[in-house]
Amino acid sequence: MQRPALVASDVDGTLLGDDEEPSARTRAVVARMVGAGVPLVLATGRPPRWVPRVCEALGVHALTVAANGAVLYDAATDRVVAAELLDVEALAEVAEALHAAIPGCGLAVERVGAGAFDRRDAQFVSEAAYVHAWPHPDHRRVEPGELLAEPVIKVLARHRTRSSEDMARAARDAVGHLVDVTYSAGGGLLECAVRGVTKAHGLARAAEHLEVRAADVVAFGDMPNDLAMLRWAGHGVAVANAHPDVLRVADEVVASNLDDGVASVLERWF
Repeated sequence: MQRPALVASDVDGTLLGDDEEPSARTRAVVARMVGAGVPLVLATGRPPRWVPRVCEALGVHALTVAANGAVLYDAATDRVVAAELLDVEALAEVAEALHAAIPGCGLAVERVGAGAFDRRDAQFVSEAAYVHAWPHPDHRRVEPGELLAEPVIKVLARHRTRSSEDMARAARDAVGHLVDVTYSAGGGLLECAVRGVTKAHGLARAAEHLEVRAADVVAFGDMPNDLAMLRWAGHGVAVANAHPDVLRVADEVVASNLDDGVASVLERWF
């Protein structure tokens, strides 16, 4: 591939190390790339409020495909450019079906405001049975009626003893006609968004915003929520630590996130 006009990258497990920080090598090549006029688009399952810290660590205020494609967020202006919302009727149906299909799971929802920190205390709320998948959670527990009271960008389901892959099979059978089901970690956590909304959907919107063709995009990823994006991009790259499904669809496999796989590709051009 010739020098790309846009680079898109997943964040956790791809662009960042296991300490959730970019390496000095990654920061340096990203700076050279952006300085050469090629934008970086972050494509992540993270909500907008978790994006500014990543941008600060990278030294770039990136346009971001957040919440697995449901949100286009401009970190430079702290503005949600666009959002795909699951309405309250569909949300209620999805919640009921997930509880039935995955007995014992707990549910949480992500909402979005006008910027990353708008209505922060109301953005990530959960029912009492939801057990967080990572330390230091920032969710707030609410009654069932409040959980389902507003449109959302994402529904999360968590089960402490089942795998994400197993849960995804059950969820797709139950709610696949209503939402897109994916996962970005293996610890019994599912993520559901409006049907048809994936990182590919969000990246296509970002590329249109930046007036770049899909053929001129290089995209990097590691987990099943990156599959559609890697297929959509002109050149899809998997890091060596990627999920087997991602390794199979990638145009290229490079070193792991701990060995600067993304930087090793970008250094070809920058």
